[in-house]
Amino acid sequence: MARPGFASNPGMLMTFSGFTLDSVAFLRSLAAHNDREWFEANRDSYESQLLEPARGLVVELGARLRDLSPAIRADPRVNGSILRINRDTRFSRDKTPYKTHLDLWFWEGGGPSREHPGYFLRLTESELVLGAGRHVFDAPSLERYRSAVADARLGVALDRALKKVRAAGPYVIGGRELKRVPAGFSATGARAELLMYTGLWAEVTRDHPRQLFSPGFADYCFERFREVRPLHEWLVAMSS
Repeated sequence: MARPGFASNPGMLMTFSGFTLDSVAFLRSLAAHNDREWFEANRDSYESQLLEPARGLVVELGARLRDLSPAIRADPRVNGSILRINRDTRFSRDKTPYKTHLDLWFWEGGGPSREHPGYFLRLTESELVLGAGRHVFDAPSLERYRSAVADARLGVALDRALKKVRAAGPYVIGGRELKRVPAGFSATGARAELLMYTGLWAEVTRDHPRQLFSPGFADYCFERFREVRPLHEWLVAMSS
């Protein structure tokens, strides 16, 4: 029986030993040759250099993250914790068909994964981004978020969570989209700026660490996720 939060994958043991220089080289080449013909000719490299280690990392990190958040979901499949490399170009002027990075997502909550807070990882040809949060609130979640920010108890709890995250490292707090505090809320309150956020996340961007190419990369990511855990927990509590 599969462990809770993991997809069943009978007969397949996924281990993680690190990404490789070829993994980074694939992303660099994809950026230079972002077309379907090149990608199909190099699909085997995509699967062996990116997907295979990504699956192992999802399993490894998922098990560890459940020590922090028992209900975390980690699904080592594309469209699970491994986001599709294909771009949605329907409403974009940029018609290049592929993302030039690898995205991993570990979420907490039932239903569509992007409707819940979670931990995320992005690997580009030169950088690594790690963080936690929710990039876009849907309408009901945005209403709950604003009410929580304005609430004396929950708002103070958010202040504490963000203070802990900022103290842990050079994390950037993202999500502000509005120029004004929405109608119905005080524009002079202690958390007025947070009311202008339509999503909320904390992330840190670094050059590739040496651990990227070793099994120790799972430890490296876990420590960063531990640092942003206070924000993740606040968002989970706010959503429930």
